[in-house]
Amino acid sequence: MARYTGPTSKIARKFGEPIFGADKAFEKKKYPPGMHGANKKRRKLSEYGTQLLEKQKAKCTYGVLEKQFSNLFQEAHRRKGITGEILLQLLEARLDNVVFRIGIAPTRRAARQLVGHRHITVNGNIVNIPSYSVKPGDVIGVREKSKSLEIVSEALSSRSNNFSWIEWDNENNTGRFMNYPEREVIPENIKEQLIVELYSK
Repeated sequence: MARYTGPTSKIARKFGEPIFGADKAFEKKKYPPGMHGANKKRRKLSEYGTQLLEKQKAKCTYGVLEKQFSNLFQEAHRRKGITGEILLQLLEARLDNVVFRIGIAPTRRAARQLVGHRHITVNGNIVNIPSYSVKPGDVIGVREKSKSLEIVSEALSSRSNNFSWIEWDNENNTGRFMNYPEREVIPENIKEQLIVELYSK
């Protein structure tokens, strides 16, 4: 599957913010990537360019490919409510993102790998599809045989993720997806209205 596996700091520098979380490399080089990056001022983008950049930022943040993102937007557009907010809720409900939000994995990339390698369960059943859409009430956990994995044990021991839409069961090391989060509690710095405007052209 086509998936960007290069340096994340380079992508963060492209958008001018650490979209993948704390990044020492980004803090040292907050200018655009490339040989002229340090001396090159960020040029003012056109309206279309600004909208496109926001869509690319959302795709990179959640690790979603173009076709998947387009399908999610169409689904958000079909549902009742504010399209941009519903789009972010659908992105938040992806299994790889929920695993990351719960704190089972340190990054979305790591979460996607755990899901793909059959380490994650939903309601007690193994699910190996990172794009699987989690529903309110679903319980997400780690397969019994995988609980001793170093990446899982380290992530859980330093777990600090507390989100209002996820209920953590410390005894069983599982998280329950309570509901789709409201826009104001989603921490990502994404201007979803620009994405809606882009698809409306």
